[in-house]
Amino acid sequence: MKFTNGYWLTKEGFAVNNPKQVYDYKINDDNVQIYAPYKKINERGDTLNIGMTTVSVTSPLKNVIGIKLTHFDQLPKDPSFDLNDQHVKLATSTDDNTLRIQSGDLSANFPIDGSDFEINFEANGQVITKSEPNAEGEITKTDDQTHYMREQLSIGIDELVYGLGERFTSFVKNGQVVDIVQKDGGTGSEQAYKNIPFYITNKGYGVFVNQPETVSFEVASENTSRVQFSIEGESLEYYVIYGPTPKEILSNYTSLTGKPALPPAWSFGLWLSTSFTTDYSEKTVMKFIDGMKERNIPLDVFHFDCFWMKGFEWTSFEWDKDAFPDPEGLISRIHDKGLKVCVWLNPYISQKSRLFKVGKEKGYFIKHSDGNVWQWDLWQAGQGVVDFTNPEATKWYKNYLRELMDMGVDAFKTDFGERIPVEDAVYYDGSDPKRMHNYYTYLYNKAVFDVLLEKKGEGQAAVFARSATVGSQKFPVHWGGDNLSRYVSMADSLRGGLSFLLSGFGFWSHDIGGFEDNASADIYKRWTQFGLLSSHSRYHGNIEYRVPWNYDEEAVDVTRKFVKNKLALMPYLYDEAVRTHETGVPLMRPMFLEFGEDQNTYHLDTQYMLGADLLVAPIFNDQGTVKYYIPGGKWTNILTNQVYDVAKNGEWITEKYDYLNLPLLARQNSILLMNPDAEHADYDYAKAPELHLYQMTEGTHTQRVVDHLGKVLGDIKVTVADGKITLDVSALAALPKVYVHQDDRVKEFTLENAKSTLN
Repeated sequence: MKFTNGYWLTKEGFAVNNPKQVYDYKINDDNVQIYAPYKKINERGDTLNIGMTTVSVTSPLKNVIGIKLTHFDQLPKDPSFDLNDQHVKLATSTDDNTLRIQSGDLSANFPIDGSDFEINFEANGQVITKSEPNAEGEITKTDDQTHYMREQLSIGIDELVYGLGERFTSFVKNGQVVDIVQKDGGTGSEQAYKNIPFYITNKGYGVFVNQPETVSFEVASENTSRVQFSIEGESLEYYVIYGPTPKEILSNYTSLTGKPALPPAWSFGLWLSTSFTTDYSEKTVMKFIDGMKERNIPLDVFHFDCFWMKGFEWTSFEWDKDAFPDPEGLISRIHDKGLKVCVWLNPYISQKSRLFKVGKEKGYFIKHSDGNVWQWDLWQAGQGVVDFTNPEATKWYKNYLRELMDMGVDAFKTDFGERIPVEDAVYYDGSDPKRMHNYYTYLYNKAVFDVLLEKKGEGQAAVFARSATVGSQKFPVHWGGDNLSRYVSMADSLRGGLSFLLSGFGFWSHDIGGFEDNASADIYKRWTQFGLLSSHSRYHGNIEYRVPWNYDEEAVDVTRKFVKNKLALMPYLYDEAVRTHETGVPLMRPMFLEFGEDQNTYHLDTQYMLGADLLVAPIFNDQGTVKYYIPGGKWTNILTNQVYDVAKNGEWITEKYDYLNLPLLARQNSILLMNPDAEHADYDYAKAPELHLYQMTEGTHTQRVVDHLGKVLGDIKVTVADGKITLDVSALAALPKVYVHQDDRVKEFTLENAKSTLN
């Protein structure tokens, strides 16, 4: 939200007060209170008839400093984000007329000699950002006395800002206006399903605004040298998070807000959906599953979309017996084919649903102030919204999920959760509806995820969620929402996904082929390549079945190849997933996250790293051409065996590919354990029959091995010296064949023992 008229003037209709100096301060063990009046105090009379901002400085974790700006100290409002606040003891000093408040390598510094109020954030003696004089604002809208709090943090000449959730606008956020407010607006506009008030820069720090209500960001827009954020209210809290590397920033942020849970290994396989408005029944479902088997296309999950329930009855948790007369038997038959079962749900209860009357009578829905259920007709006729602040309502909802799981359901697609009322909305626990609007998705998805944990156990819970807020990374997986069957939408999806993955989330998917339209065979095949090189992979559409034989025979070949390729790579991918769970660094990641020293990567949003070692460049056109960037070093396309020997300053490549190939490059010194014969994503990775070594250099290199439950089994160790490779695979349960990819040659070795030397 803009409060200025150009650089110098205040926007008409607003009155702005700024802290002018540090008048006093109080140091406590885990916080410092700073008092900053709105004028310079030169005499006693100056202390009358003016306001001040109280600045509270805290540290929830090492290398994280919190700043809370308070005008009027009002009663707290719910909800608040669930944070891991360890109340770190602050180190303070007052040298050189500066109050220095330190946590780890990060400090917040305030002048205490009466000079202009500012906050300098320093890391290891260098200023990384600052709140300059007059940056902080206590603001009143003069016509209706609405109150706002504002902060502006400086950015450098070449500083770039990323994140703020799953945003489909430009990857670098400089110059944008971003409102953190949940909207159901598709994947091609400024609106977003997953809004996260956290940004990260290329200068060693991130900023998390600890406010669940709408936060308005002006990212180098209202003021081109600052990131401004503001909210309606009397206080504003934010945290500066030091890295210095982007990975360390994400690790610290997710230590504060929660690490991504580890999804089960089976969830990384291919998900096939009924699609949405298509006509489906038990016969259709089994035809699709059998059709994939007949064509030798491995499948791990079958998903039933909305119409597993009758129309106008969402959500009833009751199978449409006309289409599915024997749901328990159907689920059992699907399980017998080695597949998991997912069903769609949402947090809305239509008036026709068998559950509406009970929910209304027991007070399980969000209400109007007059006591009536808050209802509307958008999506389902007369729907109410489950009030998850009511423990009994949450228990009621969860019991229906337990019944479905007792039938054999393994996972839930948690759709919607964005269109949550703000005006005249009353919650059971008295929560502020403006704060609850964004936060609602956290309670909704937590309720569903908790049931999965309860019934399946740690490491076996997976939702497929559309909406998200701060902390929702604890409930994976998330998908990108309603896209179009067009290349521009495919690129939008990736850009939004990379932005989302820079916002604390570890795992992400998207509707392969696009959701809204009929897909051409061309885009289906190109999107299949991309989708099966994403962390999670699902075919889904609106009006069209997404089985490959509906397009052409080559689509079947493409699907088979890329499913099998992903399954073969699961020993590597699942180890990377475990690292994501441990560190908060996403499995799919923007190039700059892996190559932060290479400025050529800073704007790249049409390619990405899949884990630390694989570069993926999807193809976004019907000519099969792709232009992508390769950082310095030797890289090998694991599909074609082409080698790229790239100079230190990197290289742009333009190539053309058929539908069975694309740029999928292994980084120099990659050690990839593979099983080309895998039929499911969940198998014994320690028995994978092939080990591929790519462009190994002198020295010792390791690759961790995990099992299908995420347990670390040990390391594969590769030592190169004097042209010989010494290999230790004692962490494996079986001896693999070894393929050494050196320059453009591939040598095959058969091991006789776990510790061998290859010539």
